[in-house]
Amino acid sequence: MRAFIHYTQVHIKFSIKLSFTACTAAVPSWLTRITDRICQWTGLFPSAINHVLINEYHPNQGIMPHQDGPAYYPVVAIISLASPVVINFTPHQKLKEQQDTDPQDLLAHELPSPAETENNGSGSQERGATNESDPSSSSLMLMPCSLLIFKDQAYTDYLHGIQDSELHNLDKVENVSQCQELKHLHSDSILGGMSMEEHDTFRRSATRVSLTCRLVLKVHKKLFKI
Repeated sequence: MRAFIHYTQVHIKFSIKLSFTACTAAVPSWLTRITDRICQWTGLFPSAINHVLINEYHPNQGIMPHQDGPAYYPVVAIISLASPVVINFTPHQKLKEQQDTDPQDLLAHELPSPAETENNGSGSQERGATNESDPSSSSLMLMPCSLLIFKDQAYTDYLHGIQDSELHNLDKVENVSQCQELKHLHSDSILGGMSMEEHDTFRRSATRVSLTCRLVLKVHKKLFKI
């Protein structure tokens, strides 16, 4: 079972059941120090981040392809800690159907390149059918202590997920420099929690922790009377 902690000023269960509204609660100050910096550095959020989900992933655990949905402002910031991991972006079924009916529209809906999808390198919920071998699918390597931010079409037209496997493929990773850094760190025995394999793969062997930071658009301040 994958462990998680839901620190937030809103609760997503309320967001889904009550027309995407939520009740407020306190976010720990150590988290707001982090989220405030993200807001200031990126300038991508119209107001303070009010939702942080902390997930723990064991080496054989991931998360199925999904979208975060309309309850959130369409920008996601993910902080990765401990073990590296590969995140996969696959086109939503609605995008595939649009491409099938209008092939000329294909180039307009490509997944943004790593230059457009911010990843500092230092380093949920309607599902659609996915095809990992689709030409427009793409992947990113998330290194420990890295920050990934995705938005726009990567948010609205693509599903994101992590494979439930100890072995992750690197053949479709867009930020190739991170793969090279991964191999370098492994050869120098600097980075624990992984082992390099043949054929552009690596094996996860330690727990990964992620902090997913988002902004919920509608919040009920007094949902329940006490």
